[in-house]
Amino acid sequence: MNLLEKINLTNLPKHLAIIMDGNGRWAKKQGLIRAIGHENGTKSVRTTVETCAKLGIENLTLYAFSTENWNRPKLEVDTLMKLLINSLKKELKTLQENDIKLNTIGNIDKLPVSAQKELNEVISKTASNSRMILTLALSYGSREEIINAVKIISNKVKNNIISIDALDESIINEHLYTLNLPDVDLVIRTSGEHRISNFLLWQIAYAELYFTDVLWPDFKENDLYEAIISFQKRERRFGKTSEQIK
Repeated sequence: MNLLEKINLTNLPKHLAIIMDGNGRWAKKQGLIRAIGHENGTKSVRTTVETCAKLGIENLTLYAFSTENWNRPKLEVDTLMKLLINSLKKELKTLQENDIKLNTIGNIDKLPVSAQKELNEVISKTASNSRMILTLALSYGSREEIINAVKIISNKVKNNIISIDALDESIINEHLYTLNLPDVDLVIRTSGEHRISNFLLWQIAYAELYFTDVLWPDFKENDLYEAIISFQKRERRFGKTSEQIK
């Protein structure tokens, strides 16, 4: 039996989020510059997106560029922005063929105008697709997201738009970048690191975490299948006892 046959297609994560880590280390191991690692990482993005769509996963969020990544050397940042633009142009056909809707979260205004233009164009052209929502976290930081939400909500309370007594989880959710997405069920992080790195901190409150030593450019279908199989073996209690959920 291959790994795909071990997956229960009725128990897939409704929202899968991936911290794609290890491009630079992959390149270093090959004796190549970091840019080549990022380029090879886009191949894993395509494979993962197509595989998730075929499996029936409804929401896939990829951590593509964090707020902290702006602190990297300018040459690397410029390379990543060019790679983003080129990938969007190249992958539009793949998104359309697989009926995938593109979404984005983060401080998009910080991206170069050319990247914003290409991003908005692909978002517009895939707006009616319904098989899966692919969300790119770009210039994204969860703490910044939560701070922005607090500011907006505070202003609404101040102006009597929202009653302070009405504040609950749903109000917070409505003011996050991810307001139209369900909570994350499974987080995958590649490259052997065991941390969240300021990614979807509110949304992963009850997510299952899966860490693999595989570097992102080497992440293939079977690596994704192994993560999902691990997810399906876990008992998700959400604060209840085993007896209650049975």
